Amino acid sequence: MSAEQTRTRILDAAFREFAEHGLAGARVDRIAKNAECNKNLIYVYFQSKEALFATVLDRHMTDVFAGVPFIAQDLPAVARHAFDQARANPGVFRLLAWATLEHSAAAMPPARRHEYDRTLALVREQQESGSIRNNAPPELILMSVLTLATAWLPVFPFGEAATPGTGLSPDTVRDWIADMVGRIAGQKLVVDAARGSFPGCRSGG
Repeated sequence: MSAEQTRTRILDAAFREFAEHGLAGARVDRIAKNAECNKNLIYVYFQSKEALFATVLDRHMTDVFAGVPFIAQDLPAVARHAFDQARANPGVFRLLAWATLEHSAAAMPPARRHEYDRTLALVREQQESGSIRNNAPPELILMSVLTLATAWLPVFPFGEAATPGTGLSPDTVRDWIADMVGRIAGQKLVVDAARGSFPGCRSGG
C-alpha cells in the first residue's frame, strides 16, 4: 500500500470516528484499527489527533462548498443547494457540530474561513447594488441563509428531530426555506406558477 493510500484510509476512518464520537471521544487506536495501519503512522502523517480532526473537517467542508454554487443574486437558490448538500452529507455537519460544541479551533478550518470571507463579500456587493436588502448587516443575512438551510438536519435541536410525524417532504421543506430566505434577503422568489403555491402546501386565505 502506498503512502497516499494509507493516508486516505486514515482520513476515511477518522471521518467515521470523529462523526460518531467527536474530537474528545474519538480514539486513535480505533482509527488505526479501522484504517488497518500502525497507530504511529497517524502521528507521522498528522502529528496529533487535533490536527487530524482539522484535516478531516477541512477536507469534507471543501467538498460540500464545491456542491453549493453561491450566487448572491439568488439566495433562495443558494439555500436550496445548501439544504440538499446538508441532507446528503450529515456526517460533515455532525463533525461541525462537534467542533463547535467542543470549542475547537478546527470549527473554522481554512476551507470554511475562505468560503465565509468570499460569500460575505458577495452579499455585501449585492447589498450595495440593491439586489439584497441593505438595512441588515451582511453577516446576519449570510447567517440566516445558512442556518435555515441546515436547520432541518437531525443534528440540530429544532428541526426534524423536534417535529417527528409532521409528514413534511424534503421538497416541501426546501421550498419553504427558500421562501423564507427570499423574504429575509428582500429577493423575490420564483414559485410554481402552475400551482400558485409551493409543492405540498395549500393556497388560500
